[in-house]
Amino acid sequence: MNIRMAVAGDQAIWDEYVDGHNDATPYHRFAWLLSIEQAYQHQNVSLLAFNDDKLVGVLPCIKMQKPFSKVSYCALPFCDLGFGVANDASILQALQSEAIALLQSEGGNSFDYRDSVNASPDEELAGKKVRMVLPLLGGSEALMAGFKSKLRSQIRKAEKNGLTSVIANNQTQIDDFYQIFAINMRKLGSPVHSKKWFECLFNHYAQHIILSVVYSDKVPVGAGIVLRTANKAAIPWASTVAEHNKLAPNMMLYWSLLEHVSDLGCTEFDFGRSTYDEGTYKFKRQWGAEPVPLVWSNLVKNNSPMAEESDNNVSKIRTLVEKIWTKLPLGVTTLLGPKIRKHISL
Repeated sequence: MNIRMAVAGDQAIWDEYVDGHNDATPYHRFAWLLSIEQAYQHQNVSLLAFNDDKLVGVLPCIKMQKPFSKVSYCALPFCDLGFGVANDASILQALQSEAIALLQSEGGNSFDYRDSVNASPDEELAGKKVRMVLPLLGGSEALMAGFKSKLRSQIRKAEKNGLTSVIANNQTQIDDFYQIFAINMRKLGSPVHSKKWFECLFNHYAQHIILSVVYSDKVPVGAGIVLRTANKAAIPWASTVAEHNKLAPNMMLYWSLLEHVSDLGCTEFDFGRSTYDEGTYKFKRQWGAEPVPLVWSNLVKNNSPMAEESDNNVSKIRTLVEKIWTKLPLGVTTLLGPKIRKHISL
């Protein structure tokens, strides 16, 4: 078996392998790696494994280095998942070992590895991070027919309130999405991604990215982005304008995206990360999504779970910074936010 680092020319064979692997997600497409390199200048250190010139495994991975800090690896930054996929466990282990060796040769000791596993029937999920996954069986008509009457009524409520949705990926829709997204990130006290990041995603994902914007008259009041492989879809970002939430833009937003990917033939929709049984979990659960536990570890330290933030002083400083951030002008947060966000892997 031969393992080597990926280069830009590997995109076609990488994506062909990812599209054909049952465990791969939309984040595994080479477009995610290219977008990170172009938007944030982090190095792509992903690996490919070959057996007799046949591709038998890939490990997507990004090299990250904060100022004045050691090198770290992340599989993958800016999303929930990024594990290696391979033909068998031994190939996956070989890919992981090679990546660890490369990291340690640069003096690094942190390899953030983001996986997920199906929950066992008796597993206690309270307080845990899960991703919410909805099987899509048939087209959008079958999907709508399978919803409970209360959910169908909530979707119709948005239509009765005069809301409309547009699915497109032109610059106008990207600008509308970013306006809503940037405002919400400031409210949360969180540094926002750069607009260039999203423009890179649209450029590299091409037909594998979908943007829906919900309008009240001509005013954008909700927007979300979906990435997909040949048969899986995932929604990493969705935002609505709080003042218009009484019109139910979130219901129209999610339905427009579910409708679209169902009719494209997708068989799975990943609603993204939530804390079990809390607010966003319950919103996603009503669509029929089921929890799949997220398993994040540091591969360098014997697959130990990633440490939770336990230092009270650090937590207090973070809370203070978040409060200050919410008071800053939007123009300041969109200028400074991306400079900070590029170093925050989650």
